[in-house]
Amino acid sequence: MNRSFDALVDEAAAASVDGWDFAWLDGRATEQRPSWGYQRLLGARLAAAASALDLQTGGGEVLAGAGPENFPRTLVATEGWPPNAAKATRLLHPLGVVLVASPEGTPLPFADGAFDLVTSRHPASVDFAEIARVLAPGGTYFAQHVGGRTNVELGAWFLGPFEPSDVRNPEVESARARAAGLEVVQCPNERLRLEFFDIGAVVWFLRKVIWTVPEFSVERYRDRLRELHELIEREGVFVSTMSRTLFEARKPAARSGRSDRV
Repeated sequence: MNRSFDALVDEAAAASVDGWDFAWLDGRATEQRPSWGYQRLLGARLAAAASALDLQTGGGEVLAGAGPENFPRTLVATEGWPPNAAKATRLLHPLGVVLVASPEGTPLPFADGAFDLVTSRHPASVDFAEIARVLAPGGTYFAQHVGGRTNVELGAWFLGPFEPSDVRNPEVESARARAAGLEVVQCPNERLRLEFFDIGAVVWFLRKVIWTVPEFSVERYRDRLRELHELIEREGVFVSTMSRTLFEARKPAARSGRSDRV
């Protein structure tokens, strides 16, 4: 027997959304993964680094999953949302990672050139100037970004038709990185499928990924939620489209102080 709209919504509204683990959606939603396998690539990059910084680490799950055996001697992670920072501290400190509470939109609390690798998975915002500052000459920024026009179908269901910002467009991000003095190595982009199989999955997702429908609440959008519940009951699924970009940029190596003049 199918569960009622109220039961599904109430369950999702009460569930924890701390951290960046999406296991609550198991069996209720599926997310197509990019072909490159970011976490595996992250582990290899960390293993080759002497000092690394993971920005906006969430609950630390992605970093921890890259394999503590790959961690460099110095590994620092930042997180700005207190519930996530607390969760990341519990997970990462036993693995030798230093967690620093650093709110988004503020300068990074690290010295110039402190890290030879800076990483991030799905940062809410990207400050290329600060990334360039804390990278050592020759250092690398390696990240997976949420690409442009992500979940426009889901957002439009609640907000109506809208034109998404192009700030996440790979060409725009590449231009911003170059303006900060970085050399873009690669930025492939893939569009992927996200499927929701019940309205509870939609509610939980919107509570967690808060930029999809800003100021989302069950009370505000209850009528549209009910209509979406009825659509999923009829068709078995609601499909939205995601975008992911693998972004790699390098800070130019320091020039030699020698002169070739005679």
